[in-house]
Amino acid sequence: MSIPFQKYHGTGNDFLIIHAGEHVPDRGALAERECDRSDGIGADGILFLAPEETFNPPRVVMTLFQPDGATAPMCGNGARCAAEWTMNRTGSDSVMIDTQAGTLRADRDGEGVVIEMTGLTFDPGEIPIVADEPVLKEEIEGLEVSVVNTGVPHAVSFVDDVPDEFFESGVSRTSSDAIDDIDLEAIAPPVRHADVFPDGTNVTVASPDGSGGFRQRTYERGVEGETDSCGTGAVAVAVVA
Repeated sequence: MSIPFQKYHGTGNDFLIIHAGEHVPDRGALAERECDRSDGIGADGILFLAPEETFNPPRVVMTLFQPDGATAPMCGNGARCAAEWTMNRTGSDSVMIDTQAGTLRADRDGEGVVIEMTGLTFDPGEIPIVADEPVLKEEIEGLEVSVVNTGVPHAVSFVDDVPDEFFESGVSRTSSDAIDDIDLEAIAPPVRHADVFPDGTNVTVASPDGSGGFRQRTYERGVEGETDSCGTGAVAVAVVA
């Protein structure tokens, strides 16, 4: 069986894009197979896109299947890729994107695409997390985190809050490169799978970049590893900071 696809990426966060009208008997199984970077094409997920071009601006329904075969309600860079794909089809500079987490507006910005992120929440019931109040700078599985939903849940920690044992020996926390020396594969999975998260969570670690912004690293739920970038993680860092 041959399935037409394209490959897009947003700042290194890469996706296979398939028109939702293509016959794919088992989308989850396809994602598990083809997202594998050893035996498949390799990607952080597959976007099944259903364009609705009669609207003004055009709309597209985005369904994301992750490498573990499960769906995710939202992906920031995935939404940017979906918008670019739809803009290329329609010639429009604006697109409405329907996701499981809600509808987003995307606009052309030079050679890139900007997404208007809405619906951000610290409400424990909306994340979801088992807690009576918003979780801000509280310890979960040995890591101090703040928890927010930016379309998907993120547990956000900053370099100063990461325990010493997860740094390479001799690294100064004040160094702009300190975030690179965190063993994310060791520190993130216990938080990602913590019992307080009924559906699991993404884990993002951040540090100031010295110019008013932040550097980040994200361990993504569903990918079960670090991705080159994460749009919802970037938004999570911004709102927590």
